Amino acid sequence: MKIDKILDDIEEMGNDHVGSSQENPIRKDAFDLSDSEKIEAIQEDVRKILHTLGMDLTDDSLKGTPLRVAKMFVNEIFGGLHPARKPKASVFENKYKYGEMLVEKNITVYSTCEHHLLPIVGRAHVAYISNGTVVGLSKMNRIVDYFAKRPQVQERMTMQIVQELQHVLGTKDVACVVDAKHLCVNSRGIRDIESSTVTSEFGGKFKDAATRREFLDYIQLDTDF
Repeated sequence: MKIDKILDDIEEMGNDHVGSSQENPIRKDAFDLSDSEKIEAIQEDVRKILHTLGMDLTDDSLKGTPLRVAKMFVNEIFGGLHPARKPKASVFENKYKYGEMLVEKNITVYSTCEHHLLPIVGRAHVAYISNGTVVGLSKMNRIVDYFAKRPQVQERMTMQIVQELQHVLGTKDVACVVDAKHLCVNSRGIRDIESSTVTSEFGGKFKDAATRREFLDYIQLDTDF
């Protein structure tokens, strides 16, 4: 039947982690509702899902779950969807004239796969070469966190991190590598708990083999103190 073919195609796209665009597919009216209005609507949706699954929502352990999930979706794990939460990344003049690569490694990534709404957990490694301006180290972490807090595809997230830092710093010389586990692979489907996914995006001077190799060597350094 036609509907079975459509459902099979949808499931195949999700299992193969196929992305549809370089931008997150967000509707134009995505922010017409306030956060509190979204929480109220999502709370009812979660309640319906749990009720359909047969859960007893009068139980003390479950009766607060719809609200907890709704608040978590809006304020936490999908908080990066709202442009108002975009971190303000102030830049400063590179007065000390540091001209080499700066690497921020092992940035924790908590994201959510947009195909099954299951966690993506891993590390991001970000680098740039200053062309006269620098950005605070914590802002690099915040930029990673902002783009991670969305229903995501890892490839898209990696590119978004680089593009944002290129915009902030006014240089193409930015790179990012993300190594993460996808629970939609690890806990369902093929259930391969050992595999992880590595994505990269290299801009400007990082497209040069020697510069790229230097960056990759840095992120392999043992920095356990």
